[in-house]
Amino acid sequence: MEGISRRGLLASTASTFVLSGLLPGARLSAAAPAAASPAAPVADTEWRHYAADQANTRYSPLAQINADNFNDLQVAWTFKTDALGARKEYQFESTPLLIKGRLFTTAGSRRACVALDAATGELVWMHRLDEGRRALNSPRQLSGHGCSYWTDGTKERILYVTTGYQLISLDAATGIPDPAFGTDGVVDLKKDFDQEIDLVNSDVGLHATPLIARNVVVVGAAHTAGDVPATRKNVKGYVRGFDVTTGRRKWIFHTIPRKGEFGYETWLNGDADEAGNGGVWAEMSADEELGLVYVPVEQPTGDEMGMYRRGNALFGETLVALDIDTGVRKWHYQFEHHGLWDRDLPCAPILCDIPHKGRIVKALAQPTKQAFLFVLDRTNGKPLWPIIERKVEKGDVPGEWYSPTQPVPSKPPAYDRQGIGIDDLIDFTPELRAAAVEFVKDYKLGPLYTPPVLSRPGRWGTIALPGVQGGTNWPGGSYDPDNFTVYVYSKTQPALLGIIPNQDPAVSDFSYVHGVAGNTPRPQISMGAELPPGAFRGPPPPPKVPAGQKAPTRPPGFLTVEGLPIIKPPYGRITAIDLSKGDITWQVAHGETPDDIRNHPKLKGLKIPRTGRPGNLGPLATKTLVICGEAGFYTNE
Repeated sequence: MEGISRRGLLASTASTFVLSGLLPGARLSAAAPAAASPAAPVADTEWRHYAADQANTRYSPLAQINADNFNDLQVAWTFKTDALGARKEYQFESTPLLIKGRLFTTAGSRRACVALDAATGELVWMHRLDEGRRALNSPRQLSGHGCSYWTDGTKERILYVTTGYQLISLDAATGIPDPAFGTDGVVDLKKDFDQEIDLVNSDVGLHATPLIARNVVVVGAAHTAGDVPATRKNVKGYVRGFDVTTGRRKWIFHTIPRKGEFGYETWLNGDADEAGNGGVWAEMSADEELGLVYVPVEQPTGDEMGMYRRGNALFGETLVALDIDTGVRKWHYQFEHHGLWDRDLPCAPILCDIPHKGRIVKALAQPTKQAFLFVLDRTNGKPLWPIIERKVEKGDVPGEWYSPTQPVPSKPPAYDRQGIGIDDLIDFTPELRAAAVEFVKDYKLGPLYTPPVLSRPGRWGTIALPGVQGGTNWPGGSYDPDNFTVYVYSKTQPALLGIIPNQDPAVSDFSYVHGVAGNTPRPQISMGAELPPGAFRGPPPPPKVPAGQKAPTRPPGFLTVEGLPIIKPPYGRITAIDLSKGDITWQVAHGETPDDIRNHPKLKGLKIPRTGRPGNLGPLATKTLVICGEAGFYTNE
């Protein structure tokens, strides 16, 4: 691998691995002084945005690392983040930026912002903000997705959002806050928010990076997950644009429209007045030439319960194109109407120029939790291929409102399994298939938009596939502009969607919440927060079964047979989708077969094909490779 410098290496795959200690180092030649100098960046070797560019392509044109030498990569250095917070970080999601020989990222459980020497891993500077209870109360904790970079050709700034929801602007050379930005380099995002909220206890934060385009910093909002929301009158997750040099608010977009604003009429009975959430917790994309920022909005309060947000309720689960300079809505497209499956838009759309019907179209491709890739003209939001409104089933939850139809793209085809039937169940052996068939008799099965149902013994809930985590989640996909191909990872992992009554206002003011019959609703815990005494994550304990009824053989919520997944593999996959045709080019199981499957006594003597495994993974495309991590470990025998 002669001729590969650490600088060139870091521009492609390294930025996604460095903090976890998995940096693919190579048998490297010494970097030439000119290549390492901040004053002489090498063309095409930098990574200045979260996903490479404002288009969110996660693509690098570099080709020195290829299929012949990839397995020769070695660890170049590691940077431990244990000391950057009062407890160890355990959920690395950051993609560092590579700019002029330095890496910039957020790190550690306090979400410090650091600059590292890209060649050695040496700490250059670190900025931290101790926010006390404000950070401990945040709905989105730990290190987050990273930071953003801006320059006017002279000044250089690094911007990031703290755990406690404050926007910081730092001098990229020194890490010192910019005194001209906000108040001593800080903009309090809980202020100037078109709503009065508690600065310490309010349920709003962000783990995504701010998006910077045309000297405007666009910032979204995130909230505690809404399976068991504390209140339907939660903070509203509005989107704002700030001047990158002064921190002054330039505009605000109400993701839950106010009376008189566009979209308010899509809410019934004035529900928009009191509904909360509707934040933009995902990454965003921007097209500076068109002057548009593309904002993926989650659903309003209640992930699986919509009785307090009746109607199609814009802009829930909607991609909105906003004017970068003014925040004015230019167009929108709702990818799910009145969602009841927690399928908020999880990632930024990929902006791409593709051939279509004899011309080049400025398009975008939006991966989703439901494993549809929606392809739109990004200038006006019109689908490139027809999207059909299909009739869907209604559920049985009291007070719920059900959309009669849901949008289904005609092309590209779904890139993962959707809905669940008998043919989707585990089939390693006839005995396991028979056990699975017996198991699902206590659940509701159906196509993609089968609604959650009231949970009761004998019908614990709906088994949804993909589950609430997708499909595709926050890492999104990548795009190769040479062959017009999107590469997207998805996981094939079902979820149990049951709805139960709630009578404890201390837990939630919702009359019905997500859960399993016989269990007491549990308060929602913030992402990354330390668990309070006696609390736990994961499926609930076995429910209480009424006298005279037979107890189930396994706790509802554990969708397994003999400890094996209830559905057949693959459990994770990467799909290549040709946007010039709207077709799937190829699809492979991604991830090795887990040890608990390959070594399972019920499968002894069987040759199990590679199953892949579920995770939250984002593929990276280069000139010759698609590179993707793996969620977990296995024994290489």
